Formats: sequence, structure tokens, C-alpha cells
Amino acid sequence: MLNRFPSQGLAVVWREPLGQGYAGPSVLGGRVFVTDFLPGEGSGGSEGLIALDQRTGDRVWTYRWPANYAGLQYASGPRATPTVDGDRVYALGTEGTLVCASVSDGSVLWERSFTRDFDTKLPPWGMSSAPIIHGDLLIAIVFGRPQAKVVAFDKLTGEEVWRALSSEDSGPGYSQPILVRHGGRLILVIWHAGGLAALTPTTGTALWEDPFPVRMETPIATPVWNEPYLLISAFFNGSRLYRLGRSGAHLHWKGSSDSAVDTDGLHALMNSPVIDGEHVYGICSYGQLRCLRLSTGERVWETQAVTRERARNASAFIVRNGNRYFISNDRGELIIAQLTPTGYTEFDRTSLIRPTSAPGARRELGAVHWSHPAYAGRSVFVRNDEEILRASLAAE
Repeated sequence: MLNRFPSQGLAVVWREPLGQGYAGPSVLGGRVFVTDFLPGEGSGGSEGLIALDQRTGDRVWTYRWPANYAGLQYASGPRATPTVDGDRVYALGTEGTLVCASVSDGSVLWERSFTRDFDTKLPPWGMSSAPIIHGDLLIAIVFGRPQAKVVAFDKLTGEEVWRALSSEDSGPGYSQPILVRHGGRLILVIWHAGGLAALTPTTGTALWEDPFPVRMETPIATPVWNEPYLLISAFFNGSRLYRLGRSGAHLHWKGSSDSAVDTDGLHALMNSPVIDGEHVYGICSYGQLRCLRLSTGERVWETQAVTRERARNASAFIVRNGNRYFISNDRGELIIAQLTPTGYTEFDRTSLIRPTSAPGARRELGAVHWSHPAYAGRSVFVRNDEEILRASLAAE
């Protein structure tokens, strides 16, 4: 296990120029898959799905399609990480273009447009939830009409198999759907701007729903599953912990604050918390790393050390690595740390990539880095609006 970073920083194995985008890369089968946006005239341009050689960074293939970001906020590229399944890769563009391509050569096997095929009205920040695979299905947040907030496609043909949940009463949010196994069966969990829903993944049949209207349609962080607990956390409305039982989900506790400033427990934005033992660790609305007691939601401690800057929307992504964590913050730094009920222990940090995205709020560095890295093959793969790189995490 890497305990300290090299004094001169991580060794960069390769770099490859890339267009704009927030979507992190996917790494599988010797390939790295990533999406980007190349601006054209006005708000137009093209989005692309790109396959790179994992070892060398050489481009294997690229597929591009036209896009227009008129009316979209934070209009700097795709948001959803590519989904890889065997010999196929699926990419979702900001406008709701869903592409299925061959892993080997990038040839397009099928393509759907949410706005054309499902009457989708784009949310302010575009389509952001990567589709997920279940058996022969590709399940996506579509926000279509009628009754098509969630749609399951035949993953081989792109044909609709089922649709579920109304798009009339609340927005889609930006959170990733997840599959959880509980009570001997798989459950599809959807956190949208109107609440939390559980569906049967093969049919879309609703199992249970719990209303939770979220301000500004901002369910963004992915729900966290640690059997039997399901945790969601919102920027304005705080966190809720559910305990799943035989008869559905029971609210175990919820935060009492509806403010991103005057917060009590945890008000995460785009970074998912983690559950470790009897505690929750996550980044709050102004970049505070907080520890909560899992049983009650009570705050145990907080520190500003991870993001350094107490700024609105300050963010960091937390990934467990043994008994420690890799934390990539929006300053473009990578941190090795230990998170325990007694506090935060930082072992080292290093500069990983230059922040290039407009923050939408005043920042010390003038830009932020909001793309989740991928970890594979004792390496970290990370992108900004200019390049993607592979850096070695191998111990010396």
C-alpha cells in the first residue's frame, strides 16, 4: 500500500489532450473510456466518446455527435461516466443523447435521444446520471413523458422494455441510480427531486416510495448502501438514513436543517459520503469533512483540512483503500488519510491535476476540479477540461 507520495509528486505514465467535461473516466479490459465536449459556434459543438489504451494513453477510437448547450448551466461538457459492459460501452451526453458503441472499434450499435424519443425537458444542469446494467437491461434516468422518469432499455437493441415514475410532479435530479441486494432480492433505488423510490429492476414495479422534496432539484450525490442502511444527503435539505426491512424502508433519522449555511449533520453536494463501521464520513456544503454517528446522525467532529478553503460547493471525492482513504479534492490534489471516530489524520497530499472548471462561486484558485478519478492497476486516471492523465500509485 502506498503510504506517502514521492517527494517530486506522482509519476505521470501518460497524458492525452481532451476537450471539456465533468464526467470521470471508466477503466476496463485494457481500455480507458471518457467523454468530452469540443465547442463550436455559439453554444454549439460536439460531444465525444473516446477510447484510450490503458497502458500507453494512445487513442484507439473516437465517436462524436453534435450538441448544443443553449440554456444549460455549467455548460462545460458531459457529466455522466461511461458505462462499460462486456464488448459494449454506453455514453450519455448532456442533452440526453444515449450512445451504445462497440468497445473494439467504436462503431455505433444503437443510439437514442431522450428529448426526441421521450419528450424530455432538460433540467438546468443537463442529464447527469450514468445508466446502469442489470442482466439484459440498461436502466437510465430519462425524465420522459408520460410516466418515464426511469426507463429500462434492451441493452443490445436500445428498445424500451419498461418505464416508471412520473416526470410531472418533480424533476429527475442528478443522482446515480443504484442496485442493492436486500432480503434475498435486488432492488433498484432511485433518488429524484421528489423523493426516494425503490423499484423491481426487471419490471419497474414500484416497491415503496418516500416523499422528500429537494430544493433546486439537487439530489446529486449517489445514495450509499451499507446493509441494512441506505443514506442520502442533499446540499440544502441535509441527510436521511433509512433502515430497510421486510415491509419497506423506515426512516431511521433525518437532519433538521433546510439551509446550506446553517447546517446540523451533513449537507453533501456532489460527493457521496461513506459509511465505515458505526460512523458516516462526508464533505458538507462548504467543504467541511464531517463525521456523524450512524445510529443518530449526531455530528462527532469536523475539519476544513481536506478542502482548505471554506467556500460554497467546495468538494472532494472519498474512496476507501484498505484502512485508509484516497481523497481527491476540487483543488486538484490527491490525499492519503485515515478517518476514524477520533478524527482526521492526513498522511500526505500531492498535486494531481490543474483545476480548470468555472466554480460558480468565489475561489482562491479561480477554478475547480469536479471530475471523479478512476483507480485501477495501481494507478489513478483523472481528467480536466484540457487533458486526461494516468499517474502511478505503485509503492516505491
